[in-house]
Amino acid sequence: MLISVRDLVKRYGNLVALDHFSLDVREGEILGLLGPNGSGKTTAINCILSLLRYDKGTVEIFGRPMAPDAYESKRDIGVVPQNVAVFNELTVEENIDYFCGMYVEDRAVRRGLVQEAVEFVGLADFRRFYPRKLSGGMLRRLNIACGIAHKPKLIIMDEPTVGVDPQSRNSVLEGIRKLNEHGATVVYTSHYMEEVEQLCTRIVIMDKGRTLATGTKDELKAMINRGETITVEIYALQDEDVERIRQLPNVASVEYDDNRLTVRYANGQHNLLTLLDFLKSRDLSFEKVYSERPTLNDVFLEITGRQLRD
Repeated sequence: MLISVRDLVKRYGNLVALDHFSLDVREGEILGLLGPNGSGKTTAINCILSLLRYDKGTVEIFGRPMAPDAYESKRDIGVVPQNVAVFNELTVEENIDYFCGMYVEDRAVRRGLVQEAVEFVGLADFRRFYPRKLSGGMLRRLNIACGIAHKPKLIIMDEPTVGVDPQSRNSVLEGIRKLNEHGATVVYTSHYMEEVEQLCTRIVIMDKGRTLATGTKDELKAMINRGETITVEIYALQDEDVERIRQLPNVASVEYDDNRLTVRYANGQHNLLTLLDFLKSRDLSFEKVYSERPTLNDVFLEITGRQLRD
């Protein structure tokens, strides 16, 4: 395992931020770390990086214990924080050079790495700009460049696309894929479920300082008792037909309101075909048909609950 966390406990007085939290990150994967506000995601990352002291547990990275002075390990780690952390007095190029210089002393080598990072995040035309002249999306890309210029083996990204436009978000996500293809292992936290679903090879859902579920998106979806939802626009459906639909295989619930039939399935296959065959057998005419599979957002709400968080 690239990262191995066991039974991590972090307290702030009477508040338990991490409650025997455990996590494994495999080499070469993009791991999505999900959780509601206050679930402990950022605290877990800061403890893993030894930026916070914790009360109990162990953290190993690259097979070695992690500590504040574990410089050999830290040279191979890149961090992209949630809040943009660059120097307003330095240009784009100077910022990247500064952060890269924390790991790479040779100026000639560093020059090449900075050039590559600038081009990688699409800021070649803005290399001499100061941060105040950049858009929000450009600042996010600069933030990423500062964290990855030294070519780390492990990259930890905490909400890297917060507050950026769709074009910049797509650019960031594509950049993460390329980093992974070039050999980097990525730990990625986000509130955007669709990002995690399309980007991450494995997902961990945590809440109240604990790991609640781990798996691929398909494995997580299989954990909840919910399959596809089929919606049909159909007129004058009789109560008798609604009741018969309830008796079809795999049906969990049926609703008929305002000429819209909604059938939710527990799971199973060929549900759409079975429903359409039934409607045709009853000589019932219908119009539009929609079929939706459960999303990662459905899984998240099922596991963590639907109550609002601060």
